[in-house]
Amino acid sequence: MAEVIKIKKGLDINLKGKAEKRIEGDIFPVDFGIRPDDFEGVIPRLAVKPGDHVLIGSELFHDKEDLNLKVVSPVSGEVVAVNRGDRRKLLNVEIKSDGKFESAPFLKAVLSNLSPEQISECIFNAGFGAFIRRRPFDVIANSNEKPNRIFISAFDSAPLGADYSFTLAGQEKNLQTGIDALKKMTGAPIYVGVNAADAAPFNNLNDVVKTVFDGPHPAGNVGVQINHTAPINKGDVVWTISPVILAAIGKAFNEGVIDYSRIIALAGSEVIAPCYYKTIYGAKISALTNGKISNGVVRFISGNPLTGTQTTPEGYLGAFDNVISVIPETTEPEMFGWIMPRLKKFSTNKTYFSWLFGKKEYDIDTNVYGGERAIIVSNEYDKVFPMDIYPEYLIKAIIAQNIDKMIDLGVYEVAPEDFALCEFVDTSKLKLQKIVREGLNYLRKEEA
Repeated sequence: MAEVIKIKKGLDINLKGKAEKRIEGDIFPVDFGIRPDDFEGVIPRLAVKPGDHVLIGSELFHDKEDLNLKVVSPVSGEVVAVNRGDRRKLLNVEIKSDGKFESAPFLKAVLSNLSPEQISECIFNAGFGAFIRRRPFDVIANSNEKPNRIFISAFDSAPLGADYSFTLAGQEKNLQTGIDALKKMTGAPIYVGVNAADAAPFNNLNDVVKTVFDGPHPAGNVGVQINHTAPINKGDVVWTISPVILAAIGKAFNEGVIDYSRIIALAGSEVIAPCYYKTIYGAKISALTNGKISNGVVRFISGNPLTGTQTTPEGYLGAFDNVISVIPETTEPEMFGWIMPRLKKFSTNKTYFSWLFGKKEYDIDTNVYGGERAIIVSNEYDKVFPMDIYPEYLIKAIIAQNIDKMIDLGVYEVAPEDFALCEFVDTSKLKLQKIVREGLNYLRKEEA
């Protein structure tokens, strides 16, 4: 019987525009773009040039310090551009798909016949290693490290998040093979956090420690699940991986092909008919959204509205994203401000009468209603932060770059996404996720 953990702190933001559980079709555009910035901690060294032909699984760039850590092409076709920014920073690699979706060779094999070293070589050569993150620091895992534990969150509790029980339906065999591969490669125990409401298709996974989480967002955050099951101690290395990539690893060993396709949600109040589509990461946003967005000024987000990356129709679907969110864009001040009854405005502290309407869906825009200011001591963070950490004090320690206090207050356990709700409710309007990311990067640099 799996352990059940009730998450009491948190906040479910009930947004309009949730994706209906139907797959409208396949969208495999011609234009793709792969961004090194999606792979936190990787210092890219280019392996291709414009004009090169690539297959699915062909190396595009690798980490400067970890040559085995490769980011590969998700489609077959031609490299058409390598775009750089200031100081020649690599911005993205653009690929024009040939529509053939030819895969580089992958060893189709029974895992019991392979050594841990062979499994590791297959996984990292195919680019799957670039989707394994490690904590502390929430960066891409080093291929030479062995984790103490591996965590997989099997559900997304964020607003407008994709439903893994729907998108991975029928993938039970591939998920189990992915588990078996990681288990044999690392020897580490694997923890899977599932939703109390719906744990399919993860019900029958073997050789895992399964925990049921019940409660509001951020119950689906892997950081919350780590904190409640096996907290990170100094010296520990913990890997986290998405169930989408887990299934892709399993499919590669079962079928001998590298497949980076995924089912994503196109959601948000500005989407005409929110639903799911099958596509490939790196796809051009416009190919996924053309003709599906209402008229008006909107914001395109690769990811969910709390943690996603602002983009444009000319941008590309992020490597770790399973949803494209489209919400209203506005920065206009509101007439009479807080004096208005605001029956259609969402409030976390019952400031507006809208809380009387129960589980109402809200059409939240991008207006933050104010500017940055000094931290206001209000206990706001604690109400939505369900980890055994003092978030306000940790943020102050990061801003002060006080390494000892950062460590004492639990910085090894957190990632920027864990502070997304704190940022949402913050009266001070601070960019908490950015502060946490900068703090983690600073600490990592100091400990190098």
